[in-house]
Amino acid sequence: MPDFMLAYHGGKMPETPEEGAKAMAAWQAWYEDMGDKVVHPGNPVGMSKTVSASGVENNGGANPLSGFTIIRATDIDAACKVASACPMVADGSGTAEVAPIVEM
Repeated sequence: MPDFMLAYHGGKMPETPEEGAKAMAAWQAWYEDMGDKVVHPGNPVGMSKTVSASGVENNGGANPLSGFTIIRATDIDAACKVASACPMVADGSGTAEVAPIVEM
């Protein structure tokens, strides 16, 4: 089965410890539901820099990445279905981009 990267955009940092615990529980439950589909759970990421031939910009890019996960699925449609249950997608605070990882 092929692997897919889920690249997260958006979301928000919890404002209270209670919100943080609730968010963490939602992510843990989602990972448990995915079971052995999870290849690499990933992590949130900090502000990125955009590197181009003309230099480095401290802007996070056109659509800043907020985290990632690598999953295994039968095809991209199945991977999109998994991504649709991501807590920040389900609550409307962010999106998940789904891309196949190409074997070289």
